[in-house]
Amino acid sequence: MSSAQTFSDLDPNKHKHVSVKSNPGFLERLGETAGGTVLGIGLFFLSIYILFTNEGRALQTASSLDEGLSQVVSLESFSSLNQQNNNHLVHLSAKLRTSQSLYDPNYRVEVQAVKLQRQVEMYQWVEYHDSKDYQENGETKTETTYTYNTEWKSELINSRNFDKEIGHQNPSAMAVESVTVVAPEVRVGAFILSKGLVEQINDFQTLSLKDFPASYVDPFLSIDDDYFYHTQSPRRPEVGDVRVRFSYAGLSGETSILGPTQTVSVVAMQRGEQLMPFKTRSGDTLEILYQEELSAKEVFEKEHQSNSLKTWGLRAAGWALMFLSIQLTMRIIYTLVDWVPVLRDLVSVGLKIFAICISCSLSLLTIGAGWLFYRPLMAVALGALALLPLFLARSGLPAKKNE
Repeated sequence: MSSAQTFSDLDPNKHKHVSVKSNPGFLERLGETAGGTVLGIGLFFLSIYILFTNEGRALQTASSLDEGLSQVVSLESFSSLNQQNNNHLVHLSAKLRTSQSLYDPNYRVEVQAVKLQRQVEMYQWVEYHDSKDYQENGETKTETTYTYNTEWKSELINSRNFDKEIGHQNPSAMAVESVTVVAPEVRVGAFILSKGLVEQINDFQTLSLKDFPASYVDPFLSIDDDYFYHTQSPRRPEVGDVRVRFSYAGLSGETSILGPTQTVSVVAMQRGEQLMPFKTRSGDTLEILYQEELSAKEVFEKEHQSNSLKTWGLRAAGWALMFLSIQLTMRIIYTLVDWVPVLRDLVSVGLKIFAICISCSLSLLTIGAGWLFYRPLMAVALGALALLPLFLARSGLPAKKNE
């Protein structure tokens, strides 16, 4: 059984909560371990899936990028259309163009760019908690310290979930909502960017309000540090106060006090005046945009680097999942001996070493299996490397017997 006790400190924004639970018996601990074993088995198969499919994805992407580089046509003139390039993969670097400015009527903000983002924050109560366990009178006690602070937050925090809501209540909704406005048509030279290319324009820059005309400001608003405040005292906010900041991405005006027009490099398929996704024979889709001036070769080099980083990241994630799954699966051995302190510590260290060795070997075997269809020789080399620890272990056995 468990019981709870709550007591407050002198600080009204800080209190502690102590819960008491009897130490579980041997059968109860075995039951909990069995649940961990089932979870470990599930994570094991998930790690196999991630490691195996990641290799096929990486090789397919690399093949598609090599295929794209061999076919891409760099446009020397992008101010006019060449129908001979229809349905071909093309590359161009040019400035962004939009037909009209983006405008927020509530704050009278106007920017000629591809995207205009309104970010709203509200001053709210935030709950933090820190727990620690300790043994007392044969019972496990958990002491949780709750602390409440007021902070600016972009997401709405539900104070009903607080351990102590009294005195820490937040409004149930924001007076203003965050929103991102996108230009209806974005051009690069004579071409119209597809929706997928426009989505890649995300280098948002904060809109400075230092030179914002004071006559445009609503009398119920105040400006401080590039924020519109729905309060006359931005330095002394109260819970429920709202502030708004604007940012933009992809400047596209001919002249602007915000800076020069954004130049982008695009690799996509030309179809009339549209730039569309290009389907490779390897199975991937090429629809690439970088917000800088790059040659076709530089674009594909960056894509290869991105593919390599993603591949190694998923490999690391797959290995970590496998290591965790093996630890959870073998946890039952630790439970059987945890009543003997010395033996418990030795088994804990041994299980960690075992999980590291097995997860490394199985991860390499899985990666090798993923390469088998595409690169058989590399798969054999990885398989041999994975089995190396086992060969080294077996080679040491005769020497020990002779001794």
